[in-house]
Amino acid sequence: MSLDSKIPEGPIAEKWTNHKNNIKLVNPANKRLIDVIVIGTGLAGGSAAASLAEMGYNVKAFCFQDSPRRAHSIAAQGGINAAKNYQNDGDSTYRLFYDTVKGGDYRSREANVYRLAEVSANIIDQCVAQGVPFAREYGGLLDNRSFGGVQVSRTFYAKGQTGQQLLLGAYSAMERQIGKGKIQMYDRHEMLDLVVVDGKARGIIARNLINGEIERHSAHAVLICSGGYGNVFFLSTNAMGSNATAAWKIHQKGAHFANPCYTQIHPTCIPVSGDYQSKLTLMSESLRNDGRIWVPKKKEDVEAIRSGKLRPREIKEEDRDYYLERRYPSFGNLVPRDVASRAAKERCDAGYGVNQTGEAVFLDFASAIMRYGREAANVQGIHNPDEKTIKKLGDEVIANKYGNLFQMYEKITDDNPYETPMKIYPAVHYTMGGVWVDYNLMTSIPGCYALGEANFSDHGANRLGASALMQGLADGYFVIPYTIGDYLADDIRTGTIPTDTPEFDAAEKAVQERINHFMNNKGSKPVDHFHKRLGKIMWEKCGMARNEKGLKEAIAEIQELRKEFWADVKVPGTANSFNQELEKAGRVADFLELGELMCLDALTRAESCGGHFREESQTDEGEAMRNDKDFTYVAAWEYTGEPSAAKLHKEELKYENIELKQRSYK
Repeated sequence: MSLDSKIPEGPIAEKWTNHKNNIKLVNPANKRLIDVIVIGTGLAGGSAAASLAEMGYNVKAFCFQDSPRRAHSIAAQGGINAAKNYQNDGDSTYRLFYDTVKGGDYRSREANVYRLAEVSANIIDQCVAQGVPFAREYGGLLDNRSFGGVQVSRTFYAKGQTGQQLLLGAYSAMERQIGKGKIQMYDRHEMLDLVVVDGKARGIIARNLINGEIERHSAHAVLICSGGYGNVFFLSTNAMGSNATAAWKIHQKGAHFANPCYTQIHPTCIPVSGDYQSKLTLMSESLRNDGRIWVPKKKEDVEAIRSGKLRPREIKEEDRDYYLERRYPSFGNLVPRDVASRAAKERCDAGYGVNQTGEAVFLDFASAIMRYGREAANVQGIHNPDEKTIKKLGDEVIANKYGNLFQMYEKITDDNPYETPMKIYPAVHYTMGGVWVDYNLMTSIPGCYALGEANFSDHGANRLGASALMQGLADGYFVIPYTIGDYLADDIRTGTIPTDTPEFDAAEKAVQERINHFMNNKGSKPVDHFHKRLGKIMWEKCGMARNEKGLKEAIAEIQELRKEFWADVKVPGTANSFNQELEKAGRVADFLELGELMCLDALTRAESCGGHFREESQTDEGEAMRNDKDFTYVAAWEYTGEPSAAKLHKEELKYENIELKQRSYK
């Protein structure tokens, strides 16, 4: 099967406009004859469902949570990018495009990224119109802050809860359509298979998570907006329920899975505290605007801090190693996430980690607090303020900018970050890989689309901060409403898709047999036993650093673990009731296959790029070293029954508007 990305002809700045002018349309009266299923109600799914229903399509929206408001998009704290240039610091559509392609280490599709930059400004206008309470500066304009990997301020934010506020905007738009009857909302439902009829996606098999009923739902198109697969690592910043099942099911039905090894490690997470922890907490990257990252220069100071004999504040300025500022003077603490994460790992591996496990560095706000305090004193006309007054005023400024994040940190760690530096360490966060899609966001299955984090398209090998919200809303509000019409224009005479067909029978039977296996398996170990073991293999051998030997070992270990899982997993309860262990069993079964494919992809890609760091491919200074001659392509894997036997398809990446060069933030 050839990979036709369907990128329009012409100059990059005109591709999207020309494409919209030339694709097929569905007229308003005919939209009422067409059904669309949307899986997931986060920013991508919520915005897509609301937009398509507003246009007149009949939408069925599914989420496994008890409300669309609980989608994991609420966890995005720091902000959303857009090229509005409010700060007058030289931003533009091209600059956002360039920063995103460079940030992704030149492994993303140029045309998609340019379109993302192009529609970014529209997203902000849409969200303001919905009432999203973005922060504003003194003159009334929306405020911006900086994020890693860029030298302009383009990140719009709502304190430290941007994702939640944006999701409420999309949710209110959805609720309007639910009220009108244009969206049928199925919460507490999980998609367990895709139904393909005559080569086209025509519906899904879903399980009602409250009573266990297996349901058939048909539609003329299916949109997968189910987020990323970071929970394959067990410990990640993702919500506990986040999973890869919807994406994996369509992969098994013919949708290629692209670049699965591209996993983002986020540098500012609260460190692991023990063996019994079930998830990790992210501290927003926005904190790197004002926080300075450091470790002690002397090993004896490190030991003294670990043993409690010395407090971080007692270490003199000259005895601190602000290693990001030292190594990357141009960007300092605002280098991209992959660079900051590897730098933290390097310092901790060298023995400078500041917590008991040796896996933490400091994120310190002391100098920002004093700087803001002096500014505030000047504004208030306080002459010659003492240190205590400056500190108090500075604390107030920081509280206004990041208060809920500081509160969250103190609640989890019992440390007051106004008085002592935060401790942070890298952790699994976002996945840049995902279902392969063309320019229209259609997968390799006709009629099946993937939006947001579920697809692979915009971030290359590393996502810049504040770009996830931008991509999710761009796909849902401004891309799919145009591109889906090009496909559905041929379906206006099709009529309702029946569910009493052999294809629906076969899909439901396969789902039921799998559930029966879990319920009848007389194993001895709970699902989490296997998930934790998988996570440990993935983190140690396919995590922040990978090598050939470790990846080959990981593949063999995951294959053995999968056999053991199917033979020895124990799922208590019943299938026809609320049963979270049964839900988890299905999701972990899919993770056990996906994990193997991730390792195969990482093994095949014998270069370092972005979040994929092969130890055999690094510069003398320990930076990622790409191999553009052999690996300037998207690796799109076709399912053949076994992950290790997946067939590789390559989509060559052409760069006509940006020069490929070694990424440098020095």
